[in-house]
Amino acid sequence: MAIRFAKLDPHHDAIPYDLLLLADPSKSLIDDYIGRGICYLAYDEDELVGEFVLIHTHPKTYEIVNIAVEEKHQGKGIGRQLLHKAIAVAVELQADSVEIGTGNSSVRQLALYQRCGFRITGIDHDFFVRHYDEEIFEDGIQCRDMIRLRQELHTDRR
Repeated sequence: MAIRFAKLDPHHDAIPYDLLLLADPSKSLIDDYIGRGICYLAYDEDELVGEFVLIHTHPKTYEIVNIAVEEKHQGKGIGRQLLHKAIAVAVELQADSVEIGTGNSSVRQLALYQRCGFRITGIDHDFFVRHYDEEIFEDGIQCRDMIRLRQELHTDRR
């Protein structure tokens, strides 16, 4: 599937909350990072099928804070294309690394991130309990802990 990417301007374009909320159930957290991040929308022809939001977190480090694929389009390789595009954008921004976090219950996402070259760097215990008012469950597992992953980028400028 050939995906076309378009950069979102959160001050002028409609924010695709339905899609963003698939990855983060907190609209207030989304509102916090969407304005300070870089959001790309993924289209299959004219249909919006996915998105990611990248923010600058530390010197030469960017984090993918939201990444989602429309449910009816999951399992088609779009998530992998989103990750590759996010990494390419980070390289263009001269980042040395890209980070991403996911819930302990997000087994498919955790596998995808590792297949795409991310390595586990730590666990933020009870992250989702501290930051979300309602309990989150995936596949019968309570989402409590944030699994942190990182990919070191190898660029020509080193």
